[in-house]
Amino acid sequence: MRIIDRAARPAQRVRRSSVIQGPRAGLACQLLRAALVCAAAASLAACAQSSAVRQSRWAAPTKQAGAEFRPQVQRAETAPESVVRVRRAELSPPPAHSGASGLASYYSEGQKTASGERFNPSELTAAHRSLPFGTRLQVTNVKTGRSVVVRVNDRGPFVQGRVVDVSYSAAQALGMVNSGVAPVKVSVVR
Repeated sequence: MRIIDRAARPAQRVRRSSVIQGPRAGLACQLLRAALVCAAAASLAACAQSSAVRQSRWAAPTKQAGAEFRPQVQRAETAPESVVRVRRAELSPPPAHSGASGLASYYSEGQKTASGERFNPSELTAAHRSLPFGTRLQVTNVKTGRSVVVRVNDRGPFVQGRVVDVSYSAAQALGMVNSGVAPVKVSVVR
């Protein structure tokens, strides 16, 4: 076996014949830098000029410019408008709901009502199956005789035999919080 001592090997010499040495080295580096700066400036100028030519309004029209995409606008034929006249009698609530009676329940949870407004249990509101939103109802508890005026802003109740669902604060006013349901008489105020 032969042991090679690395320290005993002579150091390799780097050939420097390709690198310029002496006073000409500084001048060559400056010329190289100047050439690179000029090339970069010419490249940037060419990019800026090409976008300026595309955006120029003074350029002579070419066949390609005339072939631009122009979407065709189709106009819809206008149908004759119809006018509907509503009599005042039709705006009043139906008389069938003027003296309805049955069971009422209350609800205290929910995010949004059917009318789109946010449910607030502290407001005097109610849910009715068919009356328009904004209708004012007087709900009277038959057992206690208490009554409250509520505004319809939701749809329901969806339980058989119930006439109206009222908010928690309306249920407190009617005295039906403990029982959950109560026999009521509902009449339309306006």
